[in-house]
Amino acid sequence: MEAAPANNWEALLYRGMPDLEEIRERYAAEIRATANLQSEALVRALANVPREHFLGPGPWQLLSPGVDTDYRITPDNDPTRLYRDVLVAIDPIRQLNNGQPSYLAFCIESLELHEGDRVVHVGCGVGYYTAIMAEVVGPSGYVVGVEIDADLASRASQNLRYVEHVQVIHGDGGDYDPGPCDAIFVNAGATHPRTVWLDRLRPRGRLILYLTVALDDTGTGKGGMLKVVRDGSEYSAHFVSPVSVFHCIGAARDDSANQRLLRAMQHGRWESVQSLRRDAHELSDECWLHGDDFCLSTLPLSIAPQQR
Repeated sequence: MEAAPANNWEALLYRGMPDLEEIRERYAAEIRATANLQSEALVRALANVPREHFLGPGPWQLLSPGVDTDYRITPDNDPTRLYRDVLVAIDPIRQLNNGQPSYLAFCIESLELHEGDRVVHVGCGVGYYTAIMAEVVGPSGYVVGVEIDADLASRASQNLRYVEHVQVIHGDGGDYDPGPCDAIFVNAGATHPRTVWLDRLRPRGRLILYLTVALDDTGTGKGGMLKVVRDGSEYSAHFVSPVSVFHCIGAARDDSANQRLLRAMQHGRWESVQSLRRDAHELSDECWLHGDDFCLSTLPLSIAPQQR
């Protein structure tokens, strides 16, 4: 009897099992179904971007949200084990993970990316989802990944060297001025939108922001995923889904803003938010979250006063 090849992938092919390219296609199809993705470009990007390239050599520690209470270590370094809807540990001591593909894909699709868009990814981690967005916008677009953790920024920079239309910045994404943008994705929990994120949105520019409350000292918070769209000098805004995520580090979190957000979340009615106001006005019943220089309002744009 002919012996099976020793190489792992050759052995899989020898036994008639699918190759890595086919497994990536199946993975993309699974994420499409789970997240109800409509963007063909995003599904193609999920199939094309090699997740193992961003996560280092295996074995890896995996976590299935809602199923696992602790990490499971893969029995080997077979990259096919990464092509499932699971979190993969980047730093298990901090419980820092490469996020769940179906939820991150849902967030990316909410950005409504187009070929040629200029995108900023705040909290880019090791760069996997930055690469997916770069694949969606194509070489005529541009993606800037911003990461405040020096080690992660270094890893992302190395991981993304093969993508010419991506730049990685080590710094505070709430202070970094990226210039005019079509889309900004803040992939960590903030207590308020930073002025630069709102100012730098182009007309019809989109911002996805996790507004989260710190309830303890674990470094994670709970809240909602907010989508903001610029319409001239005005901004529509609505919450898309609940979220639980690591905090932003730096100026995007503030203790007094955390308390205001906590009170707003406790009052509920987050689905009533329709606009983000930047004009100076007195606190009123229409103010769902009245901040220092912004307000999430229940008034639609057609009724909200002219923004500055």
